[in-house]
Amino acid sequence: MNLLSVVWNVSPIIFSLGSLEIRWYGVLYALAFIVSYWLLKKLFAKEGVDVSYLDKLALYVFFAVIIGARLGHCLFYEPKYYLNHIVEMILPIKHTVEGWKFSGYQGLASHGGAIGILIAIILYSRNTKIPYMWVIERLVVAICFAGVCIRTGNLMNSEIYGEATSLPWGFIFIQDHNPIPSHPTQLYEALSYLIIGLILYYIITKKEKRHQGLVFGIFLTAVFGVRILIEFLKNDQESWEADMFLNMGQILSLPFVIAGIVLIIISIKRDIGKTLDKKLLTKQIK
Repeated sequence: MNLLSVVWNVSPIIFSLGSLEIRWYGVLYALAFIVSYWLLKKLFAKEGVDVSYLDKLALYVFFAVIIGARLGHCLFYEPKYYLNHIVEMILPIKHTVEGWKFSGYQGLASHGGAIGILIAIILYSRNTKIPYMWVIERLVVAICFAGVCIRTGNLMNSEIYGEATSLPWGFIFIQDHNPIPSHPTQLYEALSYLIIGLILYYIITKKEKRHQGLVFGIFLTAVFGVRILIEFLKNDQESWEADMFLNMGQILSLPFVIAGIVLIIISIKRDIGKTLDKKLLTKQIK
């Protein structure tokens, strides 16, 4: 055993109230929405956009993330099971030998959540008349910091970690009964999202003269590019991924990376969607 390893033995449960368990993952997932709302409120205020538009956006994104992430996990990773257990796909319950029991949504896929958000913003933009790219370029900044919270939640759950490593920062996940030091890929992703988020926040707040679409393109390329790279260090989430060169997470990330690169090139070469003047935006919203 590597004596320099980090022994990680944090319980995923903060406390229990009878049969109700309050878990770190749930708290951090909720914190992701709180942090996102707070950051977007600052960005909306800076642009002079009424906060009521943010409240509506929060509802769209909340339901898009939950529905998209849940359906994404069920259809991308366990379609055979969930297509035969539709009720368990939709509701947070599971059928056991003792009958139906509340289980929570055990399985949320980030790629499904991303698809859900992209669709939700189309509907939101049509409803509010706020340009799609204006909304999405501010939203992705918040999503980076939300990703930090969610990956920290994965760490608290001792889940979705990497393969064995001899590096001094390898984690021994006691709660998962794994005595071998492993790559803490949850921290790798969290740190990556934090850095990307800070860079995008700087561009949004400091670089007023920029090509509309550039921030979104950078987000897609950087976030999903990092995901592809870190996946090479992760253990497979499903047994059927063992013989795949690229696992499901990497395959689902590729279209986003390609779309990001294309968007960056188009936004620069064709000068599409120049920075929207604040007065024009305010007039358009009214």
